[in-house]
Amino acid sequence: MLIDILTLFPDMFTGFLAGSLLGAARQRGLVDVRLFDIRDFAEGPHRQVDDRPFGGGPGMLLMPGPIVSCLEHVQAQASPPGSVILLTPGGRRLDQEGVENLAARERLLLVCGRYEGFDARVSQAVGAEEVSIGDYVLSGGEVAAMVVVDAVARLIPGVLGDEESARHDSFSGPGRLVEGPQYTRPRDFRGLHVPEVLLSGDHRRIEAWRQEQALAATRRRSAATPTPGAARRSQP
Repeated sequence: MLIDILTLFPDMFTGFLAGSLLGAARQRGLVDVRLFDIRDFAEGPHRQVDDRPFGGGPGMLLMPGPIVSCLEHVQAQASPPGSVILLTPGGRRLDQEGVENLAARERLLLVCGRYEGFDARVSQAVGAEEVSIGDYVLSGGEVAAMVVVDAVARLIPGVLGDEESARHDSFSGPGRLVEGPQYTRPRDFRGLHVPEVLLSGDHRRIEAWRQEQALAATRRRSAATPTPGAARRSQP
């Protein structure tokens, strides 16, 4: 898979892309992640990428020109042109089903917002999809892009050492259940004991217990999850 990231701060990704599973996956050629600086496509002596919004309001908006020019340049560098994803709170909230959808694609172009967000014509000009990683405010889309890259990369065959691991993750598989509690050594930690069923060796009982615990964890999470607010502020 090819993932292109368009950002005003490419240096933020240096450590992230080199570390852990993602770094190993890149070295093995399982995923290729390329960085592009949007400011390189800005015009004028000051390379301006933002301006005040028409109609007034606080902050600055990212101008459409530099972003669209950067996207067109990046798309021309490889085939297919790929799916353009704007990281913005107005987009579809990312869940595991959405991650699986993205992971099935051959190429992604992730565009990181900044300031008060994008001029609306960016999405219209390039036919972009809009994705949000949650109903909260970030300083920029770079962290959101890292979330998308990490979640997508681990679903690419060969990235994880154990392919079964991804299939049994929370929100994966039938019912999209939250994974229940798990335990490792020691059996007794400060008076807290591993459930006896996990020590029984009875795989049928263990599987039934894990399914019961996953259902209970999912119900608890659903009960504790607040209803998202109707209004979303424009942010990266």
